[in-house]
Parts: sequence; C-alpha cells; structure tokens
Amino acid sequence: MSSHWLEVVAWVALSLAFASALVILADVFLFGHRQMMGVMNLVHPITALYWGPVWLVAYFTRGRRMSVQVMQRRMEELEDRGVASEQLERDDEADDIRPWHVANAASHCGAGCTLGDIAGEWIVWATGWTIAGVTLWPEILLDFPLAWTIGILFQYFTIVPMRENVGRLEGLWLAVRADTLSILAFQLGLFGWMIFSAKVLFQPPLAIDTPQHWFMMQIGMILGFWTSWPVNRWLIARGWKEKMSARSHLAEMLESREAA
Repeated sequence: MSSHWLEVVAWVALSLAFASALVILADVFLFGHRQMMGVMNLVHPITALYWGPVWLVAYFTRGRRMSVQVMQRRMEELEDRGVASEQLERDDEADDIRPWHVANAASHCGAGCTLGDIAGEWIVWATGWTIAGVTLWPEILLDFPLAWTIGILFQYFTIVPMRENVGRLEGLWLAVRADTLSILAFQLGLFGWMIFSAKVLFQPPLAIDTPQHWFMMQIGMILGFWTSWPVNRWLIARGWKEKMSARSHLAEMLESREAA
C-alpha cells in the first residue's frame, strides 16, 4: 500500500501538470499564439501533462517562438532592418542538431503516446480486464497500439504540411517510418518504469483510478521522453524526422514575401 504522503505528492504533481497544460492552451487559443505547425497546438499542452511546469517554461522560452503571431512580428522586424532570406542561416541547412530540435521531436512522439496511454488505461479500468489477476499486462497490450496509432497521426500532420509533393499514402508511410522507432523507445521507458512500479515498488500494484498510479505514469512518461531522445536525434540526422526550427520557418516566410 502507498502511504498518505505519496498521495499528496501525486495530487500536487497532477494539479501542477493540469494547470501548466491549461496555461498553454489559453496562450494558444485565447491569446492567439497558434503554432506554425498546427499539430503543435496540441503537442505542447499534452507534453505539459507529464512534464508540468518544466514544459511550461520550455514552451514560453522556446515553443512560443514558433507561433504565427511571434513569427510574423519577427519577420516584420527583419524586413525593417533590410535582412534578406538568403542572409538568414537556416537550421535545416546546417549540420548541427540542437537540443531543442530533439526535444521538439521527443515531445511530438510523446504526445501521441500520452493520449494513447491515457485512453488505454481507462479502457482497461472500465472493462475490468486483467491477466493473471493484474491490469498491468492488459495496459501494455492496449496502450501500445493506441499510442502507435495516435503517434503516427501526429507525425503525418507534421510531415505532409512541411514537404511539398507528398501524397497521402506516401505521407502515411513516411510517418510510420519516422515515428515507429521513437514510439517504441518512448514506450520502453514508460512501461519499463511501470513494470518496476508494479513488481517492486508497490504490492499490490496501484489501481488505475488512483492519483498515485497517474503520478507513476508521469514519471514513466518523463523517462520515456529521455529513452526516445537518442532515437529521435538519429531520426532527425537521417532526415526521417523534421527538424522543426523557428529560424527555418522564418527564412521560408521571408522567401515567400520576397517572391510575392
């Protein structure tokens, strides 16, 4: 049985995470900071559901730079200074892969996993599905395909808008190629931790409908973020994943304005 202090810590962590996600949602949809890449309007608040205030800081210091509002303001400032698009170094033309590029990719992968895991957990709880008397194995069996499906959809809506002349079927294949390994790596970290939690830390295992269980899920998702990091970096280096970069988008906006 988990102690009372863990329940308090779990409620605090969950509350901070929900509050962080709500702040990002408000900034995106109420204050007009919609992302250049539409799917990121969902990725940032979903990522805050497990990173909490850490991702809130990351969003306001880095993620918000990719909003249409901020990008347009920066473009106008560059135009006022007479900066041409060819003078602006593009991250997608550089060899270096910066930490924020990888963090963006990991958060994108993790957001699909998070939605799939949340849905899977509650389906297992609602149906009372158990294997060998525990819900852990049904959670893994159901969470992974749901996480993979949603993760591929998220990746599809990243690849297709950023690549010209990519059809729907080709875009789907590129999404599968880009995200399958990163989803596997994320789920490895997450469920490695959940197996450790159920088999070592808590006997009997925590029930799905407890805040302690979801606090353990938050920790597992953070671990999944890090276990997917090297895979996401490798995928970006190979060009299978997009290097979502404010500088590159800004260069493209300047090019479009100059062409017009």
